[in-house]
Amino acid sequence: MAFLLLLLHSLIVHSGASFYRPQPQLQDVALLSESNFLGYHPLPEMPTLLGHSNGWHPGERAVHSLLKVPTSSRRNPTAVGLPASYAHRVTVSPLLAVGTLDDQGQPWTSLWGGERGFTQPVAQGLLGMQSIVDKAHDPVIRALMGTAADEEVFQPDDDRIMSGLSIDLESRDRVKLAGKMLVGTVAGQAHNDTIGEAQIAMIVQESMGNCPKYINKKAIRAHIPSPQLVSSSLPLPPEALALIEQADMFFLSSTNGETMDTNHRGGQAGFVRVLSNSPAGSSDGGVALIYPEYSGNRLYQTLGNLHTNPLVGIVIPDFTTSDVLYLTGSTELLVGPAASSVMPHTNLAVKITVTSAVLVKDSLPFRGTAGEPSPYNPRVRRLATEHPPTISHQPQEATSPLATATILRREHLTPTIARFTFLLQQYRGNQPSGSDISRKQPPLLTWLPGQHITVSLASELDLGYSHMRDNDPQSLNDDFVRTFTISNPPPPPPAADGQGADKKAVEVQLTLRKHGPVTGLLFSTRQFGDKGTGLEVPVLGVGGGVGGFRILDDDGAGGGEGDSKKGAQKGKKAVFVAGGIGITPLLAQAPGMLAAGREMEVLWSLRAEDLGLAIDSFERVEGLGRVTSVFVTGMGEIKDGDDHRKEMVETVRKLGAKVEIRRMQRGDVLGARNAARGTKYFACASPEMLRTVLDWLEEEEVVSESFEY
Repeated sequence: MAFLLLLLHSLIVHSGASFYRPQPQLQDVALLSESNFLGYHPLPEMPTLLGHSNGWHPGERAVHSLLKVPTSSRRNPTAVGLPASYAHRVTVSPLLAVGTLDDQGQPWTSLWGGERGFTQPVAQGLLGMQSIVDKAHDPVIRALMGTAADEEVFQPDDDRIMSGLSIDLESRDRVKLAGKMLVGTVAGQAHNDTIGEAQIAMIVQESMGNCPKYINKKAIRAHIPSPQLVSSSLPLPPEALALIEQADMFFLSSTNGETMDTNHRGGQAGFVRVLSNSPAGSSDGGVALIYPEYSGNRLYQTLGNLHTNPLVGIVIPDFTTSDVLYLTGSTELLVGPAASSVMPHTNLAVKITVTSAVLVKDSLPFRGTAGEPSPYNPRVRRLATEHPPTISHQPQEATSPLATATILRREHLTPTIARFTFLLQQYRGNQPSGSDISRKQPPLLTWLPGQHITVSLASELDLGYSHMRDNDPQSLNDDFVRTFTISNPPPPPPAADGQGADKKAVEVQLTLRKHGPVTGLLFSTRQFGDKGTGLEVPVLGVGGGVGGFRILDDDGAGGGEGDSKKGAQKGKKAVFVAGGIGITPLLAQAPGMLAAGREMEVLWSLRAEDLGLAIDSFERVEGLGRVTSVFVTGMGEIKDGDDHRKEMVETVRKLGAKVEIRRMQRGDVLGARNAARGTKYFACASPEMLRTVLDWLEEEEVVSESFEY
């Protein structure tokens, strides 16, 4: 930073302005005179803060209105200039994300630093930064410095706006900065002509501290890069797609035309999804990404900019390798059904259409070691196209439930697993009592064996908005909508004369493990019955149709108990691999498969404490035990004199199942193949077990589902 002070001193001397020596106190940021040198004013005009209603610009107010955020009477908390408290936080942060605009007005973002103190205040409202940069490929350096030669002191003759986000990934502290470039220089390195030492002075017009949510901890250390360009064209190469898939954070810059904003987005690795990756102009949509907007401070400064000007610049770093992906393009804000139809369980998302991309290997001047992930990170929300196809009985735009499910009874099968029986009825909403709704309501939901049902417990569990909720961080982004596999077959269709199944109400059963707030409520409720005493749960839909986890749809085997054995015997052998509660997709399908004579085999990994589920399943579905091998784990935990689990094992054997007291192995799964007729595998298990099984079945035909606890 000493060189930057000398640089500023030289510039001031040549401009005729007076110079005051820096004071040793870090809090005293008034290091230079308030004279007008090089057009610098310590307190420049603030068009965003002072020129708009309560400090909100029109784009921010529009997003507040769109999202029904009551901030019309609340002032924008952004501070004028760089207060001493923010200056200190910036100084001790080892990274700075920097944003600016290129000659075409397109935003770009980069990431500089590597050690604490590389950014420091050098005057009142003036921030100096000194960092190794990739001068050959970094789009921000190229936009800020233009055609300036090595070691040339460059002062832009325009208001070159820029923004920054200082961030400390160990303490999860971050401070936003906005202003304009005053002066800068880049000195080349003799040993590597692709990198240089950049020194930039930024006039800070606005600053604001941000909360620690969604920041995954990392220990940052300095690194001397050796940049190598991998790609600067679209579509994205495989290396870029892999970087996006493993990224747990990125930085983005936007502008409203007057100022800029740079901020962070984070989550679990893979929270950014690739919608399409095809050549520009293709019918597949070119290159497009999407990410969910998680619950934040509801200022919506980034989204307000994007509402005004949809252009965005993004940097995605790889902290392990120092590789980096620079992206720029345009955005579209997706709200409500527009978001959830693309990314289920998401009410607000940003779609990015990429117009330019630069992937550089070993480009960043730092590396990082992963630490504690943020406790606020929601589970990865995958695209609707990444899930099995769903069947909906009303358009996506509809917001009313399709039906209501009332809890009739709960049967505990194991200490943590129970079967719930619900009464499924048409949803009447707020219809007046006695009104004729037959023409307005869809038919009562029904289902096919193997399908799932989606329900919402938001009315019971949603506590409303909170900025922070450290005692229950996951609840901030939980919509309390869950999808469960239906474990009983559907009722028979009504006869031609209208007799048979009750069109107004049917029973649906769900076999669930207690885990999380939704199942926790179902396990604890004491509200049962169909006379207004049972807990009512809104039903949003039924899904998992043909092409999903429907075994009976394959190879002409039919879809129910009345299918001919001749048709079933033509199909491939079905092998179902289940882990724990993952047996549920089979429970509703097994009666029809066994009745149709479908060749099938079940391999079921089960903890000893859950043997009650196996006993119940084999007793309810006659013949299922005879085609099942149960692999029991946890038997070694039995205390002396406790023979209860051993007795349960013997009961499972008496019901026809083969029992192995060990873990399932690769040979068990591959040994179930029918080489003559062919084999199709169906696997449903926890993510960990499913990954192992899919590795075993790498060369086999397999359909899989995962339950993510």
